[in-house]
Amino acid sequence: MFLDRIFGHGRKEKKVIERIESHIKLLCTACDFFKTALEKDDRDLMRKVNNLEREGDSVRREIISNIYEGAFLPYLRPDLCRFVEIVDRVFDLLEDTAYHFLDTHLPEEIKRDSAHVAFLNFRMCEMLLITFKAMLHGQDLREKALAIRIYEKKIDDMKFGLRKDVRKVPVDSFWEGQVISDFIEDLTAISDVIEDASDYLRIINVSMK
Repeated sequence: MFLDRIFGHGRKEKKVIERIESHIKLLCTACDFFKTALEKDDRDLMRKVNNLEREGDSVRREIISNIYEGAFLPYLRPDLCRFVEIVDRVFDLLEDTAYHFLDTHLPEEIKRDSAHVAFLNFRMCEMLLITFKAMLHGQDLREKALAIRIYEKKIDDMKFGLRKDVRKVPVDSFWEGQVISDFIEDLTAISDVIEDASDYLRIINVSMK
């Protein structure tokens, strides 16, 4: 493995790598749950997204602690920690979006496109995991980063359509409209943060060579 050549076979490093991979896999599961809950209007499944966020936060704290206990060379630690924190930010946004969903009933006018954005977020998360594994084997990340950027651009294009559609939705109160607007803003912001995480993997990849 590429990392073995750089860091040796340190137990601390291997543990951190395994936990970072678990952290991303957990995020993929959370995105999948969110997507399915949105498609099926399943509020019980949506509540599980919030449970996974708490589990992800626990994994993040464990990873950061292990890194600062001596895993990896000092110059790499800040970038690794930053990557983990960015992934955790995706969890936070996903949790916020899940709460918005639970606080209202989404109008039919925006359900279909919202579900498609959730699907693209899930695919981006899967690609982030693939990119992380590729980095561990010293592979070129450019094509994978490009795939993530293409997904993000699709969501960015859809965001403007959703904003336009939501203006036409009749609401009973200002606060109901605010929750629906916040739902759209947070849902479409998830892809931006996943792209940031992908960019940080490229930074880490370059710094290891």
